[in-house]
Amino acid sequence: MKQNNTLSWIILIALSLTWGSSFILMKRGLVCFPSDEVAAIRISIAFLFLSPLLLKHSKIEFKKYFPGLVLMGVFGNFIPAFLFTKAETQISSSLTGMLNALTPLFTIIISTIWLANKPGKTKLIGVLMGFLAAVGLVLFNDSPDTSKNVWYSLLVLVATLCYAISINGIRHYLSDLDSVKAAVWAFVIIGPMAIIYLFGLTDFTTHVQKSGAIESIGYVAILAILGTALSVIAFNRLIKMSNATFASSCTYLIPIVAIGWGLIDGENVSQLQLLSIGLIIFSVYLINKPQKFAE
Repeated sequence: MKQNNTLSWIILIALSLTWGSSFILMKRGLVCFPSDEVAAIRISIAFLFLSPLLLKHSKIEFKKYFPGLVLMGVFGNFIPAFLFTKAETQISSSLTGMLNALTPLFTIIISTIWLANKPGKTKLIGVLMGFLAAVGLVLFNDSPDTSKNVWYSLLVLVATLCYAISINGIRHYLSDLDSVKAAVWAFVIIGPMAIIYLFGLTDFTTHVQKSGAIESIGYVAILAILGTALSVIAFNRLIKMSNATFASSCTYLIPIVAIGWGLIDGENVSQLQLLSIGLIIFSVYLINKPQKFAE
């Protein structure tokens, strides 16, 4: 058990650092491509990277695992990829990363509604505190257009809700399925859709000829391989080793990493926003504290 706990923490920290860097990589991709193309490129590259693994993981009880694979693929990867990149066309990568910290709050809410897990008083206080702090994150932003800031921040909130649905779905439907096999088949479902969308419904072939386009694709490729394909496998493993709420708590470090990259890139982060993200992290701590490390 101690070895599993140590490995879980190692995976948690590695995922936090990787996903915390994903928001600046999205921003780099948006330099030459519109948001929907960045999302489609990301999913397509991740799918192509994982495809060779089908040779080893081709056998699967598809009917049994299909609901979980759909939740993992569509809600855990496809929809959030489009929502995050669209949000970053109007709000900073650091704010996007900070709002991503709401994932554990939505995870416990979905778990309560869907899986009938009754939260204690401490968890309820944590959820309430987290959402109030999230409001502060948006309102204390330096953007002159508050209404636009709110609407595009809502896209991030919907993305974190999708993550929460996926996390609970993986735990409920895919707990006995190999992590690599689950990731491969989840992308078998969404990968072709992304490729068809990218080449059939966008101007990608025109945009790729722009100066700097290859560099932007390079950043998205790093995001796709490290931040999507490999991270999905690791995250799926982490959920099985611990529990859904602990796994989603990688958002302890994600905002810190995102803020760091944002500051390096010249983005502004107000002191009130730092206070708000501190409250969100504390709320996640309250939510996770009463639970045992492993179920």
